[in-house]
Parts: sequence; structure tokens; C-alpha cells
Amino acid sequence: MSYEATDDRTRVDRDWVWQILSTEAYWGRSRTREQVEAQLDGAWRVIAVFDDSGAQVGYARAVSDGIGDAYLADVIVDPGHRGAGVGKLIVRAMVEDGPGADFRWTLFTRDAHGLYEQFGFEVPGPSAMVRPRR
Repeated sequence: MSYEATDDRTRVDRDWVWQILSTEAYWGRSRTREQVEAQLDGAWRVIAVFDDSGAQVGYARAVSDGIGDAYLADVIVDPGHRGAGVGKLIVRAMVEDGPGADFRWTLFTRDAHGLYEQFGFEVPGPSAMVRPRR
């Protein structure tokens, strides 16, 4: 199977994004459909991945100032396509091959450290601070 990554947000299957974030993503289940749509619309950049049949199988969005900093969010792969390199394709397209290749990137993950370490992400140093959600 081959995969295609695109940053063309008009191709994003919004029903698929809503379904997978609301059922498969431990971090996305508290959001409403309207919130997911607003985040997609307001994103600096999105990446969607499609399989040979044209079905969407991956997604991520980024928030950025467009100059030097970006936040990577909602990286998700359809369960049936996990382990096939889709996650790597998403991160490469978003972080390394896009207009933010030289940015400082930030993300949060509970279980995918190994994926992001392959793209230069590391545990923040003593100068980093985070204010958690309420």
C-alpha cells in the first residue's frame, strides 16, 4: 500500500477527522465537533494522508506564528494503518518538509515519544514551563 500526504486543507475529510478524534484519540474525546472544526479552520497548517483508495488514514494540524515557533497537534493514524509508516509520513511532511522546517516545534504526547525522537524532538530543558489545562 502506498500513501499520499498533502497540506491541501480542502481535501481533509472532516467527518473522518471528527470520528477518529472523538473515538480513538485519548486527548480529543472532550472536544465537540464544533471545536474540532474551529481548530481545523484556524490551524496554521494541516496534513492529511490518504491511502491508494483515496480514503483518509492520517491527520495532523499545527499552530504557528509563521516565523519561528510551531505547535504540533492531533497527530492521528487510522488503527488499520498503524505501523505502516503513516505517522512518520505525517511528521516528516509537517515538520521537515514544510515551511516550518527551521522552526522550534513543541508537542505533547503520552505514548509516541519514539516517533517524535526520530525527528529531533527531545525532552525540554530546565527553561521550559507549561501551564496545564484547567
